[in-house]
Amino acid sequence: MARRGASMDAEQPTLLARAATAGGLQAPAAPLADRMRPRSLEEVLGQDRLLAGGRLLTRAIEGDHVPSMILWGPPGSGKTTLAHVVANKTKNVFVAFSAVLGGVAEVRKVVEEARERRNYQGRGTILFVDEIHRFNKAQQDAFLPHVEGGIITLIGATTENPSFSVNAAILSRCKVFRLEPLGDAAIAELVRRALTDDTRGLGKRQITIDDEALESISKDARGDARRALGTVEACAELVTDEELLTVAHVERAAEARTLLYDKSGEEHYNVVSALIKSMRGSDPDAAIYWCMRMLEAGDDPLFLLRRMIIFASEDVGNADPRALQIAVNADAAFRRIGMPEGIFPISHACLYLASCPKSNSVGKAFGAAQNVIRERGAMPVPKKLRNAVTGLMRAEEYGLGYKYAHDFDGGFAAGETYLPEGLEDRTFYEPTEHGLEKSIKERLERIRAAFEPKDED
Repeated sequence: MARRGASMDAEQPTLLARAATAGGLQAPAAPLADRMRPRSLEEVLGQDRLLAGGRLLTRAIEGDHVPSMILWGPPGSGKTTLAHVVANKTKNVFVAFSAVLGGVAEVRKVVEEARERRNYQGRGTILFVDEIHRFNKAQQDAFLPHVEGGIITLIGATTENPSFSVNAAILSRCKVFRLEPLGDAAIAELVRRALTDDTRGLGKRQITIDDEALESISKDARGDARRALGTVEACAELVTDEELLTVAHVERAAEARTLLYDKSGEEHYNVVSALIKSMRGSDPDAAIYWCMRMLEAGDDPLFLLRRMIIFASEDVGNADPRALQIAVNADAAFRRIGMPEGIFPISHACLYLASCPKSNSVGKAFGAAQNVIRERGAMPVPKKLRNAVTGLMRAEEYGLGYKYAHDFDGGFAAGETYLPEGLEDRTFYEPTEHGLEKSIKERLERIRAAFEPKDED
């Protein structure tokens, strides 16, 4: 991933010679997917609709007159690759910036350097912001005046629909280019290229691959070049030089490979489930682990915070009413400060929710009430509880016999009932003895005992 604010000067001969943290081709120990990243438009696969036949983006890159743009596409489709191609072609200074790792303060520093560069050197600055959707709308506003003023040319990369994830003002000043998932044919060509490239790939090992294995890798990649090359790299650990790579190797590699975290697929819900169960089980260590798994995988922090707000009522409830306040405040804090600093209130809420006492009495209470309503229908409101706002209502004895709770010792009227006729003895809320709910239970027991009719001699 690109270092925050990492500058790439296009006058240097090649991206290969630049610092590894700038996100380009790196040392031989770099993952195969990084080593095989295309360095020119000719090497880019699977985006013919966007790049073939002298299309707008191709002409802009080749002519070094790149407009501000948003590159929108699924993981592994080539968004960062196109940014690297721009870095190799442009005469402007190219600065790579990660919305995950950087904040608004660093954006301001990059912009100030860009302004000085333009004023004193006459050179422009292209700012590439990876995962721009991780900035909230307010943070994205920090780019707007500098894009309008021509101080920076903005290239944003996002996996999210920019109509929802990018500030409308920014979006109106950028061209949106949509990248498609790579087709099976493009993935297969990429795999062959990786196995035959002597310089960046595995060509020196002279590994061959049969058609069945090639098809398996291509289909399993689901349009993601990084995933395909990760599989190839894992398979390469299982074969010797000059050996034939078969589907059996692919299957063995899949067993050992880290599961893909798909934000809309099964693994997403598996990790969410693990987080919820860890917080419910009062294990803050496991909870913060799964929380970070979600954030590191690029999950939407607002989704995570929404789940915590629900959890605060569903699994903590009145055992610690502060839990809901902390979860809601974490959500508000994140919306105000965004990432990366927003990870603090998220972690704060996660650890508190995991550590505080638990109760599911809230859910049980409303569930029991819902069941009675569904079984008995809309039962009449007792007349004493009705509001007598007209003479006719008073004549119908609306409100007659109602006991005003504040007129009695303890703030409640002993013996009074508030449920519909026939339900007076029903109990829906059963507090636990966990945390603050123990005090609530003791108070309700005193009140409910006072409501019970006294035996008469």
